[in-house]
Amino acid sequence: MPSKLAKCAFELFSLRGIGEVTIDDIAARAEVTKGSFYSHYSSKQEVIYAACDHYYCTYLEAVQSELSKLKDPGQRLAHVLEYSVRSCVVDRGNRVFTTEIFTLLQKDQRMREDWAEFYDTVREMYLDLLVAAQKEVNSEAADPRQAVDLMLTAMEGIKMRASFEPEIEEPQQQRGMVEGLWKILFGSSVELCGTRINHEGV
Repeated sequence: MPSKLAKCAFELFSLRGIGEVTIDDIAARAEVTKGSFYSHYSSKQEVIYAACDHYYCTYLEAVQSELSKLKDPGQRLAHVLEYSVRSCVVDRGNRVFTTEIFTLLQKDQRMREDWAEFYDTVREMYLDLLVAAQKEVNSEAADPRQAVDLMLTAMEGIKMRASFEPEIEEPQQQRGMVEGLWKILFGSSVELCGTRINHEGV
């Protein structure tokens, strides 16, 4: 039941925004009583933390699913970039949720710590993918960790742009984003490996 409540909370927060969702709304979506909700979470803040955990776990599980389909290091990196653009930037619900979390974590120590842990996991994943891809193409960045941090920072900036530039969601724009992020990691010397983004969609 706690996982169902967390999932329902995440879905509502992504749809309406965290401030517009009540405990009654979450309980109704999960088809439980308000008393049942409180038997698992003591407050709305607690279920916000749980919704964050749901987002973190869902993203990491999906990335592992993407990686399991491929063996070539360059393709593995390219497809994770493509998935991240599609899920973190183009998916409006994820975009709404994470941008609201960024606002909340400015004042919430636990949220900052949880996000930092999630970020570190994502960063290490990308670092491993980048180093493996560099070996495959015999290309070495001066500082792979710095390149990964810059790429992740750029992705968050693109996410903010998507809030007021909806054309970013178009397949051609997505392709351009993935290519730009790839260049941050490799420069212009290594061509982007094939991804599923094309002019017809993903």
